Amino acid sequence: MTILESIQRGSEFLTRKGVGSPRLQVELLLAHMLRMPRVKLYINFERVLTAEETDALRAMVRRRGQREPCQYITASACFCGFEIPLNSHVLIPRPETESLAERAWTWLKKRGGPADVLELGTGSGCLAIAVACHAAEAKICATDISEAALELAERNALSNELSGRIQFRQGDLFAAVAADARFDLILSNPPYIPAGRIETLEPEVRDFEPRHALDGGADGQDFYRRIAAGAGALLRPGGRVMVELDGDGAPATRRIFEDEKWEIEAIDRDDNGHERILVARLANQAQDAEPLK
Repeated sequence: MTILESIQRGSEFLTRKGVGSPRLQVELLLAHMLRMPRVKLYINFERVLTAEETDALRAMVRRRGQREPCQYITASACFCGFEIPLNSHVLIPRPETESLAERAWTWLKKRGGPADVLELGTGSGCLAIAVACHAAEAKICATDISEAALELAERNALSNELSGRIQFRQGDLFAAVAADARFDLILSNPPYIPAGRIETLEPEVRDFEPRHALDGGADGQDFYRRIAAGAGALLRPGGRVMVELDGDGAPATRRIFEDEKWEIEAIDRDDNGHERILVARLANQAQDAEPLK
């Protein structure tokens, strides 16, 4: 069977299984298996796959047909230009979180000088890695409640030669750091899906991604309440909190921060017009810091 034939047959199979963008999915799996850029498939359409390659591709396509995400099958995802190894213990990085990473490193570079950053709920470590690579003077403490997630994140940091600048701590949000620790920036992409909505999500998310990384409580706001209530004690004067938002729940999150005496400095929208990134500082420290442009 040639590369072109395998793409056609795999696409037909995934179409029957209700998988979106079936041809793209097969091409991504095939490119991963053959260890070649996807674009090179198009100049090798007539290449005949070996029996071993055919069997391997069929196994991956069957898994995708069962709605397992492509990123878990290939054990990797691209985030801010970095290839991030993944497993089923961590959330798959989203493009929206790339916006949070860029917002963070842009502020750190504009601020200048060394900075201490706290990331709450690091998962695969993708956010900490991207920020550390773009903000060379930042040191990051990355926390997660999951030991398995932290093991993966540490390996990912080591593979990017960042183990000296990112420290990993296990614990539930602020419980993972010392009470006297202080930070210039606190980042988080917390669980924010309302618990009752999880069963309505696509099977790729509902059945495969870790539930603890999705479930934000009854209204999706549990972690925002905890961050808004606890972050101020760990933030240095002039510091910032930056969190990713659920587009539907963004107004509620904003009210939570305002009720805890935070000044909302900015709310960025994503490409679909949804409020996606919230930037806040303590209102009583507003005079100590230049606004973020």
